[in-house]
Amino acid sequence: MLRKKKITFVINYFYPDLAATSQLMTELTGRLQHDFDITVIAAQPRYAGENHSSKKLFEEDYLESIKVVRIKLPEVNKNSKVSRIKYISSYFLLANIALLKEKGTDVIFTISQPPVLGGLIGTIGKLLKRSRHIYSIHDFNPEQAEAVAYTNNQAVFKIAKAVDKLNCSYADQVLLVGEDMAETLRGRFVDKKVPSHTVISNWTDEHAIVPLEKDEPAIREFLEMHGLENKFVVMYSGNLGLYYDLENLIQVAKQFTKQPDIVFLFIGEGAVKQQIQEYTVQNNLENVKFLPYQPKEFLKYSLNAADVHLVVNQKGIKGVSVPSKIYGVMAAGKPVLGVLEQGSEVQRLIFESGAGVVIEPQNYQGVVHAINYLQSLDPVELKTMGHKGRAYLEENLTRDTSINKYRDVLQVIAGTHQLETSPRIENYEEAVNKK
Repeated sequence: MLRKKKITFVINYFYPDLAATSQLMTELTGRLQHDFDITVIAAQPRYAGENHSSKKLFEEDYLESIKVVRIKLPEVNKNSKVSRIKYISSYFLLANIALLKEKGTDVIFTISQPPVLGGLIGTIGKLLKRSRHIYSIHDFNPEQAEAVAYTNNQAVFKIAKAVDKLNCSYADQVLLVGEDMAETLRGRFVDKKVPSHTVISNWTDEHAIVPLEKDEPAIREFLEMHGLENKFVVMYSGNLGLYYDLENLIQVAKQFTKQPDIVFLFIGEGAVKQQIQEYTVQNNLENVKFLPYQPKEFLKYSLNAADVHLVVNQKGIKGVSVPSKIYGVMAAGKPVLGVLEQGSEVQRLIFESGAGVVIEPQNYQGVVHAINYLQSLDPVELKTMGHKGRAYLEENLTRDTSINKYRDVLQVIAGTHQLETSPRIENYEEAVNKK
């Protein structure tokens, strides 16, 4: 009997971390564990304040048949660049050590976290272990950091981009989460050979998150508990991070202080949470509320507590990142207020599905008008808008669709899948011949 091909995932966040990539990679590896021998190398869970008491530098355990190697890392303060650098450097060093210790790896699977260095782990691993490498890019860096002026040191951006281009070129397959990101990859290699790549959308579990009415007992209790009964709830649920312009978008709430039936609810954690909380206190904004991440099993209720969901990105993020929260919102059948650049992946999804409206980033008055427009709609019309998103997701963006594409890619790169059975992958022949 032939042995299963071994895939080693080096992915930073993994169950029980609450990060979006943790939930995606946990579901992915769980669904692939019968096809491959899987090892996951990840940090100990700390993304949203999860406690982990182990003092071991490396700790092994299992999630079903998946071997999980946990790395002990220093505490990270997301508001401190020094703290972030210390955390990322420790992860890079220890993840490389953990990967080199793994025997019999056929394919190394890395993601673009931490920025650039996530891919470099795969590049180094491929060189030293003679394995193949799949590089899954969820965020292009340094383009993302450059868009928000994370540093003014242009030399850093230039070096980082050169390293990440090397990661892409040396990988056997680059995975991207949006068509606009494929354009960015091709733009990196103008007049040069574009790395073999595949676009695979992120997903949510459309069976776990379904449209529910507000009179559902758990939702009604949630609304009552947080003073949201009979309110028009504009919700942002997810990472309160650096790349969404939330520190400026929060100012929109100030224009609704005389409309007490409209409430803004932010659910999640992240680098700018404290800043936007301080703004609401300083301006006495009683129409803004904050909650921590909700348990995964409660998402179907919390997402359905909204009347409209904010799905946003900072200006300059088009083709660089895709906010994965869109899939949960569409699964819940809720209307979307997108603050997104024209031509971006999520703008396209909203336009094609008819699930909401889109305003250009930094057009804050446009956001005000859009909220007033959505709030003025007949409830049946608003509900229909949200259900269009659900119908589009069921037709085009199911979890099985995306995971089957991952399976195809992994089987081709690992050499267990015939070329003609996987027509979705670009440039397979070259990838297979490199084996």
